[in-house]
Amino acid sequence: MKRALPCLGALLLVAVAAAVYVQRSHRQMRDFEVYRVAGVRAAAGQPLYRESDGHWMFKYLPAFALLVAPLAQLPPEGARALWFALTIGVAALFVRGSLALLPARRRAPAFVVGITLLFMAKHFAREIGLGQSNALMAVTVLAALTAARGNRHAASGAWLAAAAIIKPYALIFLPWLVVGRRWRAVAAYSAVAVAALAAPALRYGWAGNLAELRGWWASVTSSTAPNLTGQDTVSLAGMFAAWVGTGPAAAWLASALSLALVILCARVVLQGRDASSPDYLDAALLLFVIPLLSPQGWDYVLLLSTPAVMLLVDRLDEFRTPVRVLLVLSLAVAGLSFWDVLGPEAYRALMMSRVVTLGALLQVWLVARLRARGAA
Repeated sequence: MKRALPCLGALLLVAVAAAVYVQRSHRQMRDFEVYRVAGVRAAAGQPLYRESDGHWMFKYLPAFALLVAPLAQLPPEGARALWFALTIGVAALFVRGSLALLPARRRAPAFVVGITLLFMAKHFAREIGLGQSNALMAVTVLAALTAARGNRHAASGAWLAAAAIIKPYALIFLPWLVVGRRWRAVAAYSAVAVAALAAPALRYGWAGNLAELRGWWASVTSSTAPNLTGQDTVSLAGMFAAWVGTGPAAAWLASALSLALVILCARVVLQGRDASSPDYLDAALLLFVIPLLSPQGWDYVLLLSTPAVMLLVDRLDEFRTPVRVLLVLSLAVAGLSFWDVLGPEAYRALMMSRVVTLGALLQVWLVARLRARGAA
């Protein structure tokens, strides 16, 4: 019976996912539709970045469009179904990999995974429903950690470069490699990154590829400001924009706090150079700060904090009771606040208060404290 439970759980997950897909996701996977359209355009050598696309403009590197181009050749319904299934599989791999790589685990796997999923399920559901690729990027980061554990540093660097192709904000891991003096990984990262930047020239030509790269940069920078005051933003820039309004004051405050967060991350990484297994906490912290540092940090991108949340759950005894209560409350506010339950007005008021961002900053600080105490 015990051996059958995992199979029954997997079948239940598949059944629920299939029902959700049939009811909603097959019509709503809006972010995947952006990928699919970009893949069609890349296969035909057409411009990727068009103002006429409005909010749904492609904001990823041209190389990513080439990666999804084969999938985009399928009929739209088939492509959505396949991506939906792949996203569920990747999400499961992300959770499983985070647990498998967790160093010196202290608590039962069921407890760590169960509590983590309780607070992360909302973000994963949104990721899957939109057809996003954040979990895919995170899985490549975990693959890099696995390679590094096996002293395959070149493979580790290549995996991290692949993560940056999927989501450019994974560039945050390149300075981490440099600080750690992992020169083979840096070399592999650089080689893969250069190849990815140059590869679209095979389809667009050199001049066309440069034009597409300029279009990518314009699409990223031009779409930032309109999203800062949205209710679903958890970035530091969005927090100050909501509090003091968009403008120079908010920009300066966000820049100052972002710099402080970067310095904190650097200090944590440097403190861990003599630790026996520093990579997990380092990677967990860097993944966590991505939605905070990225101006367009949507709330569901907090799913990247899964390894950090697992670490905090596993090390709950490291904190005093008042801190544990604050930690659980911050996780609950972010992961258990539902629009359908609160209603549109109350949900918007909650999100616009940016209490979710404040809670995330608390969690980042607690991860840093684990390193300072030598607990991870």
